[in-house]
Amino acid sequence: MESIVPIKGKVKFTITLDAGVWIFDDRKVDLTTYFEETHEPVDELEEYTKAVSKHWSREIQEGATYPPTLKTEKKYEKEKILNGTFAIPLAPFLINAEPFEEATTIVIETETTEHPIDLAQSDQLLIGFSKEGKPLKENGPVHIYFKDGSNRENPITNVRAFRVE
Repeated sequence: MESIVPIKGKVKFTITLDAGVWIFDDRKVDLTTYFEETHEPVDELEEYTKAVSKHWSREIQEGATYPPTLKTEKKYEKEKILNGTFAIPLAPFLINAEPFEEATTIVIETETTEHPIDLAQSDQLLIGFSKEGKPLKENGPVHIYFKDGSNRENPITNVRAFRVE
């Protein structure tokens, strides 16, 4: 099975999404904990500035220190990637495709059906691409989840394309 899913239709750029490379993407979310956590919009520049400022202040006061567990942390991160269940938000890819102004709907095409969703609600979609460290081969290549978790137990499966109308 191919892991390529296109975003097509009323978009300036047709984009092909490859679920096989998202495991390395920093935007991925862990689906085993995502629906239990609260998610508030974060200004990434502000968060980065705060973190750098805090680190800089600590180094000035205490001097540079290196964590003794860096090797252990990398090992844990590798295990998490090899055994995790992950998804990635659809919104950044849709923004890059640049839907035309007249576009109002995104249709999730599956093997057997189509699921139309208001384009304004597309930022509430997560693309599941991994379950317990394995790609979604049987009913994949991706699953679609709503960020509110309403279809957590029954995601949209067998997705073949996203069509903007």
